[in-house]
Amino acid sequence: MSTTPIEDAIRLKLTSSLNPTTLHIHNDSALHSHHTAMRTTTSKETHFRLVITSDAFVSKMQPARHRMVYALLKEELDRAGGIHALQLTTRTPEEDAGKREREEVKEGEVAAEVE
Repeated sequence: MSTTPIEDAIRLKLTSSLNPTTLHIHNDSALHSHHTAMRTTTSKETHFRLVITSDAFVSKMQPARHRMVYALLKEELDRAGGIHALQLTTRTPEEDAGKREREEVKEGEVAAEVE
């Protein structure tokens, strides 16, 4: 039996439905375990941060992309002891490539300043 059943369900559902080129799943639950609302739960999988790059997001605004993800994870969000907080970064492959290019330019500028 898996020690991360919610993370496994997230990975399975998002991979099979969105066919992402990037899927990063960060379990931030330990950072929030001291919160009052979390004191009564035994789940170690309540807070997640997801970075998803997928062609399924093309021509959709951020709210529509987020609704897609929420719909896919409805069971995990509704379950007692399930996902309490979900932070989403959703991009198309083109947006992701543009972000990487901007980061490379910025790194080059910082390197030039150091020299």
